[in-house]
Amino acid sequence: MKITLKEISVRDLVQDYQDQAENGVTGYGGKLDIRPPYQREFIYKDKQREAVIDTVTKNFPLNVMYWAVRQDGGFEVIDGQQRTISICQYVKGEFAFDMLYFHNLPADKQEQILNYKLMVYFCEGTDSEKLEWFKTINIAGEELTEQELRNAVYHGSWVYDAKRYFSKTGCPAYGLASDYLAGSAIRQDYLETAIDWLSKGNIDVYMANHQHDPNAGELWLYFQNVINWVRVVFPVYRKEMKGLAWGELFNEFKDTPLDSKTLEEEIAVLMQDDDVTNKKGIYRFVLDRKEKHLNIRAFSPSMKRTVYQKQQGKCPLCKEHFELEEMEADHITPWHEGGKTELANCQMLCKECNRRKSGK
Repeated sequence: MKITLKEISVRDLVQDYQDQAENGVTGYGGKLDIRPPYQREFIYKDKQREAVIDTVTKNFPLNVMYWAVRQDGGFEVIDGQQRTISICQYVKGEFAFDMLYFHNLPADKQEQILNYKLMVYFCEGTDSEKLEWFKTINIAGEELTEQELRNAVYHGSWVYDAKRYFSKTGCPAYGLASDYLAGSAIRQDYLETAIDWLSKGNIDVYMANHQHDPNAGELWLYFQNVINWVRVVFPVYRKEMKGLAWGELFNEFKDTPLDSKTLEEEIAVLMQDDDVTNKKGIYRFVLDRKEKHLNIRAFSPSMKRTVYQKQQGKCPLCKEHFELEEMEADHITPWHEGGKTELANCQMLCKECNRRKSGK
């Protein structure tokens, strides 16, 4: 990994500055991707960007910035995007500071700002080296997410196209699935989720393998299939459906015949069951039948002690005596057979007997 510290003047930074919305934000003579197409939108508040300009006008140092060096000779801002855009917007007259626009300043003040030097680390190396380095220095400004770091490392035609679908407010993925996804499109949560589902957790490998693909059509088609499958299998929407790992369920059960009406009837019953404490887990449970997803309500300490005293410390199965701490509460009639988490359905078993019963 090669890291070089250089001074970049504001004059050079703002040369050929352009903000073309979906085509991204560029500067530094067109060689710097300040905000590549479909990446995070500008999120600094007025006070934050004014603080940047105040620092520059007073000739105080700004925090160091980081640019990735691309193979084509261009650069991409890795850390310092918001500060960079603030400076460029001010110099180009997009907002005023202290009630004055840049073009209203005396010539000497303008020159002072244009001659201001930014400290920038230029980072060169392999994809894995850059990713590790970017994670290490990701400590200043608006902290980058894991996916924003990956986007910087695996930049190229595939990432640019993927961002078109997943990375803007009002993007296609938002319109299709915002009710089902957690996180924010502009912070790359939607994109990360989609790649995670398709790659089965191997996000970096997938992005490396597809970095130079001309488009992200495979990912977008897959994502649409996942959401359409969810809507068909679970047609009644509930707030508990937001943020579930739908891609994982799709990958596992997409070829399994499912009756949406029967599933909905069971889901409705489980939603009303006070013993089911993890309502979000119901959707996975009705597919794989594993009770661990439901977090069935446990017997309270007072219920355990009451039953223990009633049994006089003896396990009803092996008839041996145990201390309270050596025993476990058990549903006499299992939950899946209709047994409730109530005093009348509780027995205290020794740990060995409870394991045997649970294993039946």
